[in-house]
Order: sequence, then structure tokens, then C-alpha cells
Amino acid sequence: MYRLCVLVSGNGTTLQAIIDGVGAGLLTAEIAAVISSRLNAYALERARHHSIPAIAIDYRALGKENFNSRLLSELERLSPDLICLAGYLKILDGKIVRAYHGRILNIHPALLPQFGGKGMYGDRVHEAVLRSGARESGCTVHFVTEGVDNGPIILQIKVPVRDGDTVHSLGQRVHEAELAAYPEAIRLVMEGKAKMQ
Repeated sequence: MYRLCVLVSGNGTTLQAIIDGVGAGLLTAEIAAVISSRLNAYALERARHHSIPAIAIDYRALGKENFNSRLLSELERLSPDLICLAGYLKILDGKIVRAYHGRILNIHPALLPQFGGKGMYGDRVHEAVLRSGARESGCTVHFVTEGVDNGPIILQIKVPVRDGDTVHSLGQRVHEAELAAYPEAIRLVMEGKAKMQ
């Protein structure tokens, strides 16, 4: 059975979609742990509610170097087959990316390669899409590489940009697409239908 480790920083709605995918049998996997970069992330409560080990590693208290060292140590202890970044707001250290080459996934709230890169997350992405005049947006699940948001794409779901859309309304539709996309992308990787060369 696949061992998943989910990295989070916030509310954990995407984590919940993965938990639900496991519970529904879409994913023949167990979530070995949820690791948060913030002590007060609600995603930790979601994990505990489902009896999943919840680990908080406080980035602010530890600083970048100590945080990365502790995160790598936890991952080595947990020995996951796949690491899923789900609303994780830190850029993974290169040492971690290299150690788990081809086994780290991320979800981004736009159609990469557009509207990606450092600093492009959350509402900033939807603001940029609306400013650009694009007629569609969506989400992308991709393999993680050392470059930000530039790993091979596994799956994309498109959503229309409607007249009168706000950051909130567009963000809501994109988020709904994310909740469907991430479990499906994990399934494709688990079944060997998506691989990083």
C-alpha cells in the first residue's frame, strides 16, 4: 500500500480531498502523516480528526536551515512513497527535492506554465489571471523540481473566467477543480500512468 505524506500550511481543504479519496477507495493508500509549517494550521485538526499523525514544525521558530533539516529528518523517519504538497507555502529545500526525485507532487491554482513561479500563490494568482484578461484558468498538479512551479505536468483542469468575476468567485471555482484534480493525479502516479523521467 502506498504511503503518503501530506505537507500543509493552512486550512487543509485539499488535504481533506485526499483523505476523502483514501476513504472512498479511489486511492489505495494510507496517509502516514500530515506535516505543517505552521503550529496553528487547521489542517492539523483535520488530520487528528481522522487519526492521522499530525506534526507541526514551526518555520518561524526554527528558521530556514533548522526547519529544512527537521523536515528532512521527519520524512526519512516516515519513509513515504509520495509527498503531496497541499497548500504548503514554503519552497522545498533542494536536498529534499533531490532525495525524493519524482515522488513529490504539488497543486497550483492556475494553468501552468502561466501564472506560476515564486510569490505566485493564493489570491495573487487569481488577481494576475483577471488582470491579464485571460478567458480561462484552472489548476495544475505537477511533479516538484528545484525550479518553482516548473516540474512536469500530471493533470490540469480548466475553468472559465466569467464576465464580472472577482478574485473570490474565480478562486472558488478553481478551488473546486483542485479538490477533484489532486486525488485523481495521485491515483495516476500510484498506478504508474504518470512518471517523472
